[in-house]
Amino acid sequence: MAFRWPSEIRFVDTDASGRIHYSAIFRHFEAAEYEFLKAIGASYWDDRWTQQVSFPRVHVECDYLLPLTHGDQIETEVAVERIGTSSFTFSYTVWAKAQITCKGRIVIACMDRRTKQSCAVPTGFLQAIQPQP
Repeated sequence: MAFRWPSEIRFVDTDASGRIHYSAIFRHFEAAEYEFLKAIGASYWDDRWTQQVSFPRVHVECDYLLPLTHGDQIETEVAVERIGTSSFTFSYTVWAKAQITCKGRIVIACMDRRTKQSCAVPTGFLQAIQPQP
């Protein structure tokens, strides 16, 4: 089941052409991701793992299918696409005017703060992001 978060394309999100700047969509992805994690009771800053583990982004991508412009009302859909042993992938689908405008994904790794090496996804976090039947 996917989670949807509403937002708006702001002036600061656009470039000189009046369309969304290619990098701005990632702020919308991240805001939707934050709200998704909050809704399922997960957080990157949970005291159970925040001292040991960080969550760097190791791959980001987005395909722009239709233009987005200042003032467009959007919904960003977040879904858990893949869970590995030391990373997980969220997929994003952005809707505006009942149409898919862009699709993307972000791969997030788990990194041991002390060694700077990959480590297992913390158990509590893993349980929280597991897709529910």
